Amino acid sequence: MDRMTHLSAGPSAGPPRSGGIDRRSLLRGAGGLGALGALGALAGCGAAARPADDIAFWHLLSGPDGVTMSELLDGYMATDGAATVTPTVLAWGSPYYTKLAMASAGGRAPDVAVMHAARIPGYAPGGLLDEWDLDLLGEFGVRQEDFPELIWDKMMVEGKLLDIALDSHPFVMYYNTEIAEAAGQLGTDGLLLPVSSPEEYREQLLALGAQAPSGFGLSWGYLGDGSNQWRMFCTYYTQLGGTIELPEGGTMQYQEELAIQAIEYILTLIDGEVGNSSHDGGTAISEFATGGSGAFYGGVWEIGSYRNEGVPFDMQVIPGVLGRPAAYADSHSFVLPHQSSPNEERRRNVHAMVAYILKNSIQWANAGHIPAYSPVVQDPAYADLVPQSHYADASDYLVYDPPAWFTGSGSDFHTYFGNDMQNVWARRAEPLEGWNAFVARINDLLAKPSPM
Repeated sequence: MDRMTHLSAGPSAGPPRSGGIDRRSLLRGAGGLGALGALGALAGCGAAARPADDIAFWHLLSGPDGVTMSELLDGYMATDGAATVTPTVLAWGSPYYTKLAMASAGGRAPDVAVMHAARIPGYAPGGLLDEWDLDLLGEFGVRQEDFPELIWDKMMVEGKLLDIALDSHPFVMYYNTEIAEAAGQLGTDGLLLPVSSPEEYREQLLALGAQAPSGFGLSWGYLGDGSNQWRMFCTYYTQLGGTIELPEGGTMQYQEELAIQAIEYILTLIDGEVGNSSHDGGTAISEFATGGSGAFYGGVWEIGSYRNEGVPFDMQVIPGVLGRPAAYADSHSFVLPHQSSPNEERRRNVHAMVAYILKNSIQWANAGHIPAYSPVVQDPAYADLVPQSHYADASDYLVYDPPAWFTGSGSDFHTYFGNDMQNVWARRAEPLEGWNAFVARINDLLAKPSPM
């Protein structure tokens, strides 16, 4: 059994400032005295002499994901010649990323860590991450062609292989199969009937709602949840062909007409007819979990809770009724926190550990995540996973946050979007008013030098 250390969450903060990575700048950026406590928590994990077959591994996976990762590590350590892995589990969110940055800057970096892929562009310019050795990965059977193109592109940052994706976890559509059948919306293959226009989709959702106890065809929670608001907006804005660029020192580049069109379309889905106009994340989940609604928009990680509730459901990519389908997503990725003098044998062991986990990531798929390692998804055993195999095509439509030091899962970017757009969804502000407020706030961030 592997050894495991748990560290509590520290203060929420941003990465260090430019001009050299040092503790002083990190502490200033992380909130002073609170960060000192975080550094104390890091003291036991880093530069102290350890054997090369002892891997220090930090991650932010808890609950079922944490259990699955522990099982995968046990499997790796049971193989011949495997190193010992000592995981350290930290709380998800900004505190985790702050501590990881401080560990790298302070010479206390773990040998390997998990980050969300969309967070990595904020770390790359500061030299906080080391490159993976593709040739060494190849010795363990992992190659570039083993990853979908969209995921591989996200793994390459500034021309360097800075992360190895374990998965993608997209924003998708769940639907109640019993309600869909009663509404005449299941095809002969047992899957939800395809739709190709906003009008067809509205009719389908209204048909689901007519058979649902709540009267709603769709559950989606937005109150107090900036990330869920952004996932929904990004899905439909991308379907329309919208793009966003965030040039440092410049201004946010976007297509205003498409942004407003996406916002106005989302409002038709929470109009009190198709969907409830005032759900938060918890009430939306509860409504679907109790069989109250016909469909639900959310992350693939809700699979376990819905199974536990016994609700009959299947899943698919959100229909591309405004254009090409889009699946807003992020990826859990392995990174090599910077070490000034890495032990070559230990680095080799880290590559072996990650290759083992990738090759056995069908276990990871049980939690709903789509394995990034394509041979697993292409294996006949994956086709037997339902509903996972029914939305595996999301890998062809992945959309990540636009790269910037302030974007990514759990970032201020999502928080600010929620702050400025919540009144729009509640119909207390006009779409352009909320959107312009968000853009102005992002432009303020772009005008500031990156903390990296």
